[in-house]
Amino acid sequence: MKKTAIILGATGLTGGILLEMLLKDASFEKIKLFSRSSADNNSQKIEEHLIDIFQLEKHSDAFKADVVFCCIGTTKAKTPNKETYKKIDYGIPVTAAKLAKQNSIETFVVISALGADENSRIFYNQTKGKMERDVLKQNIEKTYILQPSLIVGDRNESRLGENIATFFMKTFAFLIPKKYKMIKAETIAKAMLVLAKTGYFEKIITSEKIKDIVK
Repeated sequence: MKKTAIILGATGLTGGILLEMLLKDASFEKIKLFSRSSADNNSQKIEEHLIDIFQLEKHSDAFKADVVFCCIGTTKAKTPNKETYKKIDYGIPVTAAKLAKQNSIETFVVISALGADENSRIFYNQTKGKMERDVLKQNIEKTYILQPSLIVGDRNESRLGENIATFFMKTFAFLIPKKYKMIKAETIAKAMLVLAKTGYFEKIITSEKIKDIVK
């Protein structure tokens, strides 16, 4: 039986790659996109919902599928306001998980970050940690939380801090433990698709395990 997928964050780096993969995957017949801006793709498989993503709960009737892929995320540089940051990195994924539970969607795959910890003194790590905690509280049968390290790929916008970190991580790659090495957005997208199809024995999947999934 062919499946329907929901993607949150399809206009971002990893979400955009995942969208292209799903379009080529014959096991998915429909892909629902929920976002503020269009993905600019006229595929017949796509059902696009252009909404205020901060009010996702108002669209529960349309939020029905077999799997939810949540690729939403921002950065301190892009979103310096902490309240807005929390609305994006905590509010959207948790609301999506609640809707998935409400609508009996059995698979929920979300991108978090390495270092996520609800007890961290670092606001951004703490926010991710609280998101993970409250997503898991929904008790969706197949929940997978990916914790990638620095994500690299061809972005539309330039990120100075990320570019500097990428340079140093490449230069000193031989000194960096496997868990903290850079990871390609394509690798994450591939892993998300594998998880949706075959599952995994752990719910929280760190960066090196993400790579192992797609080997």
